[in-house]
Amino acid sequence: MIDINKLKYDKNGLIPAIIQDCITKDVLMLGYMNKESLKLTIETKRTWFFSRSRQKLWNKGETSGNFHDVKEIGYDCDKDALLIKVKPNGPTCHTGENSCFYRSIYEEESKDIETSKVLDLLYERIINRKKESIEGSYTKYLFEKGINKILKKVGEEASEVIIAAKNDAKEEVIYEVSDLIYHLLVLLVYKNISFDEIRGELYKRYKK
Repeated sequence: MIDINKLKYDKNGLIPAIIQDCITKDVLMLGYMNKESLKLTIETKRTWFFSRSRQKLWNKGETSGNFHDVKEIGYDCDKDALLIKVKPNGPTCHTGENSCFYRSIYEEESKDIETSKVLDLLYERIINRKKESIEGSYTKYLFEKGINKILKKVGEEASEVIIAAKNDAKEEVIYEVSDLIYHLLVLLVYKNISFDEIRGELYKRYKK
């Protein structure tokens, strides 16, 4: 833990802060903090910034309700930039996008990056579906029907995985396992169980 006074601020007393989703690892935004906003961020465990245009402090989410719950604050080797890992409560960008960096100048034609974090992305989408009111959303329908419906679907999908495996049909197994995983994620969100809790349990078993 470093004394925030030992960080290197610019001539205006500011330090850039990169905000990153602690689950998906997506970069959500870049803001600027001064000592006061950094202190508030640490104390409240929610991100505070200094607006260079308005010359005042502002709390991310104060108008939209899309707060950042701070999980970790790091700094670089030169002590002149911050990396803040957060759990966002809704979209970060004022446009409604999850990240302010939703446009590309160049992007390698590879699916490796997205597919490696698809479970985290799907989990976050299910959380948003639970909060939002989207007509025709199957996920929203499951939440509205409640735990009995969700558990019934988990049971049905587990049975279909077994049948597909017994039939020795690879593509069918892949399809049915995907269905099962989706419904398990719905169950986790319904029960307010985070992916990090599942990772923690699996890691404990892995270490054994």
